[in-house]
Amino acid sequence: MMVPNTNRLAQNVDKHIIAATTGFAPDGRQLLSQARDEAHHYEDTFHVPIPPEMLANRMSQFVHYFTLHGSLRPFGATMLCAGYDEEKQTHELYMVEPSGQEFRYYGCATGKGRQAAKTEVEKLPLNEITAAEAVKEIAKIYYTLHDDAKDKPFALDMQWITEGTDWTAASVPLEVVDEAIEWAKNKIAEEDDMDEDDEDDA
Repeated sequence: MMVPNTNRLAQNVDKHIIAATTGFAPDGRQLLSQARDEAHHYEDTFHVPIPPEMLANRMSQFVHYFTLHGSLRPFGATMLCAGYDEEKQTHELYMVEPSGQEFRYYGCATGKGRQAAKTEVEKLPLNEITAAEAVKEIAKIYYTLHDDAKDKPFALDMQWITEGTDWTAASVPLEVVDEAIEWAKNKIAEEDDMDEDDEDDA
């Protein structure tokens, strides 16, 4: 019943940074709002875009503060922050946990099914594949782990920061997402057929 693309988990924090949250949706929206404020204040003060590392560090301090006082409630949401650092000329991915801990990753997962998703992500040669290939692999992970009988329907909400977007945050074109979904379903079907053949041979 919900209108597609009206409850997006991944949103732009700045032109070069994307953030996504899992957990309690209201807490996630508060973290996204705070991240935008941090990015705006940094650029207003220093006249340069905030580096992803600096944003992740400031957000980790903000989140950790809410664990220190009895009158405050810790956030029930985790934030992923991906961006492009113009000075370092590299892309970076960070995760800020509800405890205030902050880590940098090549690839990570959070939310329901995160452990199984992490296992699949660890199998990928993340330093070798392209962004377009990564979109296909992510789609494959989603459809591999999703159980139609137990899990709610979902829609892939993908954004990226690539050389093709001039290192700015942008939504992955729908045709690219649709192509990735079709590829993922075909790949899963092929692997299932191979498993069945192996069982027959055994």
